[in-house]
Amino acid sequence: MSRWIIVIIIFSVIIFAVEFYAFQAIKAITKNKIIRGIWILSAIVIYGYFIYVLYVTPSGAGQTNAFQLVSGFMLTILIPKLLIVAFMFGEDIFRVFKKGLSWISPGATADFEGRRIFLSKIALGLAAIPFASFIYGIVQGRYNFKVLKYQLTFEDLPDAFNGFKITQISDIHSGSFTNKEKIQYGVDLINEQETDLMLFTGDLVNNKADEMDDWIDMFKTLHAPYGKFSVLGNHDYGDYVEWDTPADKLKNFQAVKDVHPKIGFELLLDEHRYIEKDGQKLALIGVENWGKGFNQAGDLQKASENVSKEDFKILMTHDPSHWEFQVKEDDFNYQLTLSGHTHGLQMGIEIPGFFRWSPSQYIYKQWAGLYQEFGRFINVNRGFGYHAFPGRVGIWPEVTVIELKKGVKKA
Repeated sequence: MSRWIIVIIIFSVIIFAVEFYAFQAIKAITKNKIIRGIWILSAIVIYGYFIYVLYVTPSGAGQTNAFQLVSGFMLTILIPKLLIVAFMFGEDIFRVFKKGLSWISPGATADFEGRRIFLSKIALGLAAIPFASFIYGIVQGRYNFKVLKYQLTFEDLPDAFNGFKITQISDIHSGSFTNKEKIQYGVDLINEQETDLMLFTGDLVNNKADEMDDWIDMFKTLHAPYGKFSVLGNHDYGDYVEWDTPADKLKNFQAVKDVHPKIGFELLLDEHRYIEKDGQKLALIGVENWGKGFNQAGDLQKASENVSKEDFKILMTHDPSHWEFQVKEDDFNYQLTLSGHTHGLQMGIEIPGFFRWSPSQYIYKQWAGLYQEFGRFINVNRGFGYHAFPGRVGIWPEVTVIELKKGVKKA
């Protein structure tokens, strides 16, 4: 308990310091008590609501919608204020310099007050950019579904699958959903792609199976003529909540697995299926979650039993670190791997063909999009839903469409 008290005290001191320095910018540019009061009151309301949610949320409940929402508001006000702090703390250093200079030459520092006002305006102007972005991300960005299309060429692709199209979705996180109309739009967008095969790469729920109860009828309308298949993600195991008994956790885990056939997906648990077309076939392999630093239940060798090395293989594995550490250099040759998990951290900057950045890249080497090494591909889907932060900023929810093309072997 004493450890948590120390953590709370440190956190409170940091918050106070951030708020104090950020408030200096407002003080510098206006003496209007109403504006100053709104600034202070909004912070008090958000921090107060955060404390209230922590107090009323059961310790074993995990990240509830209320917790996600208030955490989103915390980030929305704190990140812009950190930008302001960077300016105002630097200005305080100048103020110390100003004080020392005034002892030498009182008339030499007359323009420092104007500099402070100027810097405060710049700081507030820059802070408005992430503030507006986070507000948009919470209100609209989390539903800003994008269809990303890729055409991948393989020399060893069976001829019958030339032009075969796959829709990949990932990270539904149904426990975060609040708007049925928006989610229905996303589901309809998936169906509009009219592809041959549909693959879901894990994290159906945040923690508990009943999070899908209100969404089963919607998601079971997804269709693909060559089938719908799925694997589990780290959140599907129920590892992030406190269960009364181990039996309750196992019961929930089984219930999560039982949801997949209810929405028409065949769940692959360290196993494979052959997709056949015109007398030819490709191997679809699905493993349980395997991730560096996460649950490592997946068994790739077991899933690949009775699959030939010469078969064209599509591997479904939730966490892209599996590809990085076990798959990409495997001599068994998994030509195409589909993953999710990272969400691209739900925030970043992507200008196609020019620039990509997200904090996620400091955690995962393959954090979003398509990658190729050793002649093998992985696509890391940015996720259909959202988790923790109730929004998306620059990293939009994704539906991936991959068209397989037959390549000509080089002489």
